[in-house]
This record gives sequence, C-alpha cells and structure tokens, in this order.
Amino acid sequence: MTAVQLDNIWKRFPGVIANAGASLTVEAGSVHAVLGENGAGKTTLMNVLAGVYRPDEGTVRLDGIERHFAKPSDAIAAGVGMVYQEFRLIPTFTVTENVALGAAPAVLSKSALEKQVSELAERFGLQTDPGREVWQLSMGERQRVEILKALWRDARVLILDEPTAVLTPDEAAELGRITAAMAAEGRSIIFISHKLDEVKTFCDEATVLRGGKTVASSLSVDDLDAGRMAELMVGEATAVSQRRVRSRPIGDPVMDVQDMVVHDVHGRAVVAGVSIAVAEGEIVGIAGVAGNGQRPLADAIAGLTPTTSGRVQVGTHDLSQLNPRSRNEHGLAYVPEDRIGVGLAPRMNAVDNSILRTYRTLGDGPFIDRGAAEERTTDLIDRYNIKVGRVDEPLAGLSGGNLQRLLVGRELDDDPVALIAAQPTRGLDVQGVKAIQDILVEQAASGVGILLISEDLEELFALSDRLLVMHEGSVVAEFNPDSATRAEVGAAMAGAGGH
Repeated sequence: MTAVQLDNIWKRFPGVIANAGASLTVEAGSVHAVLGENGAGKTTLMNVLAGVYRPDEGTVRLDGIERHFAKPSDAIAAGVGMVYQEFRLIPTFTVTENVALGAAPAVLSKSALEKQVSELAERFGLQTDPGREVWQLSMGERQRVEILKALWRDARVLILDEPTAVLTPDEAAELGRITAAMAAEGRSIIFISHKLDEVKTFCDEATVLRGGKTVASSLSVDDLDAGRMAELMVGEATAVSQRRVRSRPIGDPVMDVQDMVVHDVHGRAVVAGVSIAVAEGEIVGIAGVAGNGQRPLADAIAGLTPTTSGRVQVGTHDLSQLNPRSRNEHGLAYVPEDRIGVGLAPRMNAVDNSILRTYRTLGDGPFIDRGAAEERTTDLIDRYNIKVGRVDEPLAGLSGGNLQRLLVGRELDDDPVALIAAQPTRGLDVQGVKAIQDILVEQAASGVGILLISEDLEELFALSDRLLVMHEGSVVAEFNPDSATRAEVGAAMAGAGGH
C-alpha cells in the first residue's frame, strides 16, 4: 500500500523556485531514500509533507487520502513526524521536557514522564539521560532527542533529514536497525542522506531531486553505485574523500595543547587531561563516539569554554588566558560543529556574518565602512563559490553547503596558523563535501596545522596524517591512517583501546 504520494509539487519563494513539479511515492513499511545536492529542493519537499509549507500547486496524499495541512500540528496529527538536520530543541529544557513538550498528558508527574521517555529510548536503542538539559548534550545526543520526539508522537511516516550526520558508524548501524524495525511495524521512513553506503544498507528504494525536480523515482538501491548516484544528483560523477596526498613535509608544531581538563556544570570531567600537538602542514584527525569530549575540547581550545587546567599554545604565543577574539588574532581559527547556533547568526545578512571577526578593522572609530565590508564579503563569495541571493538579506534561507562555505571562508580570511575544524562537512551534499575537503587540503598544503574533528571515518581516513581516538574525555589511541583498519579504530572508539 502506498503510504505517501506527493504529486507535481511546486513551491515558490521570492526569487527562488524550490520545487518545480517534484514527486515522491513511498510504500508503507519501507525505508525510502531522498537524494540530491544542497539546494535541490529535498528539505522544502519534506516541509510540504510535514505541514511547514503549503504547496503552491500539487497534491499530498497519505494512505491514498488527499491532505491539506495548514500547519505542522495538522501533519503531526495525521502521523507525519520530521527530524530536522538543524535541531529544533530548547537548550534550557531537559531531554524529557523537549520530548514531551506539547504532547504530554495534562496531569503526570515529572518522574513518571522521565520514566516513560527512558523506556522509549531504551526500546529503540536511543540511550540518553532524560533529566539532562539539552545544552549540555553533544550533537549526536541531541539528534537522539529529536528522534525520540517523533517516536513519542507515534509517527507513522518518519522523515529523517541527514540522521547519521552526527553519528559514528556503530551508532549509524544501530539507527539502521531501528529504522528497519520501525518499517517492519508498518511505519514508512523517508531517509535523506548523501552517503551511498547508508542508502544501500538501510534503504529499499531511492528518489533523486535536482534543481527542484524529480529526476529519478523509486529506484532500487541495488542499481545505485557512487558514480550513478553522483551523476543523478549533480549531473556528473564527483570523487569524494579520496586519500589525500601530502604535498609538503610536515614542519614544526604550530599548535600545542597540554593537559587540557574541562569540567561540566555537574563537576564531571568531560575532557580529562588531553594533550595534542599539531604541526605545520599536518592534519590531525580526532574520531570518537558523539559525547566523548570532542566538542568541549574544541570549544576549550578556541576559548569558548572555561578550562579547569591546561595550556594552549599557537606558534610562540600562550593563549591559555586569552578570550576567543584574541586567540583568533594570534592565528587560531575555529569552525564549530554547530554552524547555526555558534558559527553564524542566521538572522543577520551575509555582510554582517562575513565581518564578525574583522569588523574592528573596517572603519574609523565606532563606524563601519559598509563599502569595505561589502567588498570583503563579495571577495569571500567569489573565492569560496558561495551561492547567495542579495548580500543584505538574512542567511536563514541559504542551504547548508553555502552556510558552511561562508563560515569556513570567514575563518580562513585572516590566514590562520592553526585551524580547528569540527564536523566541517556534516550534512553536506557530494559537491559540498568535496569543496570543504579541498579547502582543508589546500590550507594544509599552505602550511596551516589542522585539528579535524569528525564522526565520518571515511573523511578522517582520507585526510588525516595521524588519527587520534577520544573515549570518555581522553585520547585513548593513535593510528596511522595508511595502515590502520576501520575495525581497529572502531574498537578504540568503543573503549577497547588501541596503539
């Protein structure tokens, strides 16, 4: 039986046609992949199904019945749930409060709610602490909360927008088992991804969008390979994550982190005595299960999180007591994993976001030279191939790939000595991943020392000169990517040690 049928969907925004007659058919009890590069119209089409947008033309049918959703709650009531790539959680609320918000019984004790959420999480293998506040969670843990929200509302059609972007291979495999179990119960899963191995492992069929149109419908995933998928998505085959060939010898250390210790608000050591050195022209990768200290380590090195102890040195400068702006001025650049919440201000325009680091140099006294600011922004847009509309409009409408290019370009604009890149390609399409990876390789070739934190093992193996593994706040293993196996790294990520 057909669970979802979207026919000839058109959705227009000022100056942009997001969907131009797109269609999608999803069978009940199946896992259906929706593929396409950033800006292809995938999320807009899913937002039509989720009741966020009303289509300008076309029809939406669930179980053969035509539906007209005026708002998201209508779609939720009809059994459609969506887990967005950019999380929609209230940071100061607990896991339970976020999961049950708007869908909890009128009278129920906090402990009873927490018990129910805990049982739901255990049932689907999405372990989390129901009493923790969301702002304390890693990106991977927040993803689990988003999935729990949809499951709490018993969604019969579940849309997952890049659900494994912040998960390790083991977590992704577990999610695959979860989606298969939900499909076996008769639920329909729409799985948006750019990873061929996930699509072939988790999904039954695939639909491909390009330029707002459906270019391939209900393909058997058995008929997809990397070249075919890339050709359908972008019009040509694109190689991604090929093993990097270092173009220069590794030089002297440019960033040295010694005995870094960070405690959270509960006094728990989330970074426990980490020491890392990164040399000129070197890419040092960090792998680890989400929530094992990678994010607080990156934030602490960048000066965003207070440290209990430890030292950060870039070049000849001790940055340990400096604020983030001063660390940046001494040659340390930071691309955070949360590009919307930390890296960029989506309500501000491209110009203002481009000069957040450098606005003090663009004027005389308290006034900013807008002409100079716009010139700098235009230069960034040209150099990093950022596709924007008007530079004076808010960034909120840009695709993830263009947001990431703007963020990376801004951080590299001052020729840093060292760069921390946390999940730099998370959620990007084939071309976006390659573009960011090419930028990192170019920066290393120019002598920048890069600390690359990623939950994509393929990316780490492709780009890293050395590969470190973090577990429970400590670096527990170091590998040579040329000789190590993914099984060895995976075992270290699970706490089994390494070398």
